[in-house]
Amino acid sequence: MSKKLIWAMILIGALVLAMAAPAQAARTLKMATIAPGSSAYLTMTTMATMINQAQDALNIKVDATGAATKHQVELAKGKIDICMTSPVIYFLMKKQKAMYKKLKDAPALAKNLRLLFWFPYGQYHFVTYASAGIKQLKDIKGKRVFLGPPGGGAWNAAREWVAVTTGYKPNKDFDNVKGSWSSAFQGFQDRQFDVYVAGGIAPFPQVEQLSLTNKLHLLGLTKKEYEANPAAIKATTKVGRELGIIPVGIYGKGVDNQTDVYTLGSIVGVSVNKKMDDKTAYELTKLFWEQAKKNIKTHPWLKHLSMNYAVRNGGMQLHPGAAKFYEEQGIKIPAGSK
Repeated sequence: MSKKLIWAMILIGALVLAMAAPAQAARTLKMATIAPGSSAYLTMTTMATMINQAQDALNIKVDATGAATKHQVELAKGKIDICMTSPVIYFLMKKQKAMYKKLKDAPALAKNLRLLFWFPYGQYHFVTYASAGIKQLKDIKGKRVFLGPPGGGAWNAAREWVAVTTGYKPNKDFDNVKGSWSSAFQGFQDRQFDVYVAGGIAPFPQVEQLSLTNKLHLLGLTKKEYEANPAAIKATTKVGRELGIIPVGIYGKGVDNQTDVYTLGSIVGVSVNKKMDDKTAYELTKLFWEQAKKNIKTHPWLKHLSMNYAVRNGGMQLHPGAAKFYEEQGIKIPAGSK
């Protein structure tokens, strides 16, 4: 066999192997978010889907189980790459309070967290059936109420709102129903309890779904009641919280409220570990906002997100990669986010 033939066979063999070799695998990033039942789940899973579809270098794998408070610890320890956060649970972690009280290294772990963007969690919807005869928050006394998964950030926020508007406490003035988001949603549909609380930007899909088959009533304050309640005003103006207004008629005839419902609103965000390289953090942030702009028609709720809201002062520093993107867009970053 001639040398030319041998080299020709080697080259052909190499070409065949190259063609048969699989494409370079995408880098997998682990994202943890809470289970279906809130706009946080919707935003984060949509983020993952949009980014995965827009490019091939990164693949976000979503685990939608567990509580955000636990996810934040796992992120700080480097066990996952992306998770939901909030100014409130981040503050509690830094100060080793509430659910982090027994976690001795909580303050040190908090130093490992960085932000990609904040977004509105939406309004806390206190939902009951119109036929239940529960017309005001004070009417939940002695009733069975699901505030959110026990120990989670949503549960604490809903508990706080009940406290400032009624003075009631769980398991003292009303029965605190325990469960996950999904089990509670099904339980409410089966009328196993009286009030179901879920957070989301109105019109929130879960409430829309419930209102298709049953007449609902949303519990909250009127504008006049809110303005006359200093505790409620304080609760909706501190870091991590905001006023949530559910416009009358936004759910059509399926909800019988005749006025706007004034309720609690929260701020949540997407966080990463500070050790994530700047390029990846930059790409994640850039891809999200590019795809969000392109997908507003299919996901109308994306119009409620903005870059100015994303960088607001929530107590957590932006990741340098994310900050670079916002600065390129001409967004002014407040001192508390730098």
